[in-house]
Amino acid sequence: MTEEGDFLERNMGPVEIAKRARLAARRLASVSSETKDLVLRKVADGIDAARDAILEANRADVLEARTTFEEISLSGSLLDRLVLDDVKLRAMAEGVRAVAALPDPSGVVLSRTLLDDGLVLEKVTCPIGVLAVIFESRPDAVTQIGSLALKSGNAAILKGGRESARSTAALLDVFAKALASFPEIPEGALSSVADRAEVDALLALDEHIDLVIPRGGYDLVRHVKAHTRIPVLGHAEGVCHVYVDRAADEAMATAIVLDSKLQYSAACNAAETLLVHRDAAARFLVPLLSRLIDAGVELRACEATRSLAPSVPLSAATEDDWRAEYGGPMLAVRIVDSLDEAVDHVNRYGSHHTEAIVTADAAAAEAFLGRVDAAGVFHNASTRFADGFRYGFGAEVGISTSRIHARGPVGLDGLVTYKYLLRGSGQIVATYSGENARPFQHRTLS
Repeated sequence: MTEEGDFLERNMGPVEIAKRARLAARRLASVSSETKDLVLRKVADGIDAARDAILEANRADVLEARTTFEEISLSGSLLDRLVLDDVKLRAMAEGVRAVAALPDPSGVVLSRTLLDDGLVLEKVTCPIGVLAVIFESRPDAVTQIGSLALKSGNAAILKGGRESARSTAALLDVFAKALASFPEIPEGALSSVADRAEVDALLALDEHIDLVIPRGGYDLVRHVKAHTRIPVLGHAEGVCHVYVDRAADEAMATAIVLDSKLQYSAACNAAETLLVHRDAAARFLVPLLSRLIDAGVELRACEATRSLAPSVPLSAATEDDWRAEYGGPMLAVRIVDSLDEAVDHVNRYGSHHTEAIVTADAAAAEAFLGRVDAAGVFHNASTRFADGFRYGFGAEVGISTSRIHARGPVGLDGLVTYKYLLRGSGQIVATYSGENARPFQHRTLS
């Protein structure tokens, strides 16, 4: 391909884009690992080279978004996620290079079984096909999704939020320029739609699209799930907890709570509720709450917490606070009497995203890890570690709270499925049926 527009055609409707993506996916599945890695390294270099253009586009998005924020129609957390700078751009480029350095997840033989002499069954990974990814605000989703889709051999159709339209276009232009240098990459391997009305059109195309990945708030995910028959991978909320057990070390607990809440409070893996065992609360809850207040966190606390810390400015927590994803510097706080009560609270109010326990009691930690129902359950570590890059995935297309296929941060392994390849030498089923049926060997091969 020589024309960038061949890859990111902006004058095609959703049906034409999806049909072209389906054809591209079939060809992309057989593109060599070496070619895909070269493409991604060229994309990473392109991000570095286009730094000024990307930042200029982002500044225009942010300027317009700040006006929208002041009009109370855009949340503060979305605004935070929108902003790009030199540090984020370098991280985005390095993330693409990290994906290029990972093993190709497609074409991996998972198992080999000798059914009979000359009849061998293989279970082999393969791309899912066509991904439709709908995301809000975060321009870095373009590089994460684009690199992971290309590396795993999937075609992708991207729909960014209108608040990040210029940033998204600038980053897609980097991909288009890189893809145009490789004739092996088919047209339609990476496409985009710009209009909000086109989202519902994409969601109706279950004949051409294999998986929808929404990355955004509750309303977006619920809308997607309600308007499509296509499988959906993602999470609607990030209501994450840190439980400080009775055997927690004060310094460790303080550091983990502060990091979980404040390292990036707009993230879906930031802590939204702090649970503290009554014994630990008696030892150090007041100074912990004071540290949070000093850091600018608004606290919504249960009655027991307010009674224990009358000198700390605390608002009364309501039932809604236990279910809240604040997406900013707010935190719900509750004192519990036991590990059992903490586990029950997490399983009742959590969103099955990421939960953490801080304790020096190994038995308590194992009980929490085993009984809490979430995609990520941590012992003595910040909830902010729930991230594809930090897990070593290079990047992620999102975090899934589903119990099937992929769960937690979804990297390359979550973008492949498998198929069975049967290699025979003329066998027919009739040979293995009836009174004198030949027996199967069913022997596992290396």
